[in-house]
Amino acid sequence: MIKHIVMWSMKKDSDVALKIGNAMEVKRRLESLKPNIFEIKKFEVGMNFSNSPSSYDIVLYSEFDNRADLDHYLRHPKHVIVREYIDNVTEDHHVVDYEI
Repeated sequence: MIKHIVMWSMKKDSDVALKIGNAMEVKRRLESLKPNIFEIKKFEVGMNFSNSPSSYDIVLYSEFDNRADLDHYLRHPKHVIVREYIDNVTEDHHVVDYEI
C-alpha cells in the first residue's frame, strides 16, 4: 500500500476572506477527484485549525494499492487540472510518499 500526503500553505493575501475562500475551493476540487479516479482507495482533505506558525493550511491524505496507481493518479487529466488551480492559490507545499 502507498500513502501519499501533501500539505499546502495558502498565499498570504491581505484579504482573509479570499484566502479562506481559496482554501475551501482547494478542498472542494480535491474531493471531486475521489469518485473520478478509480485508483484512489482512501482520500481525506483536512483544513488546519492550529495557530502554530509552523502549520500548513490544508492537508491531503490518500492511499493507493501500488506505485503504478499513484503514478496514474498524478498524471490523470482531472488531477492535473486541480493541481494547476492549487499552484495558483498556494505558496508552499510538502509531499511525502511511502510504502507499507
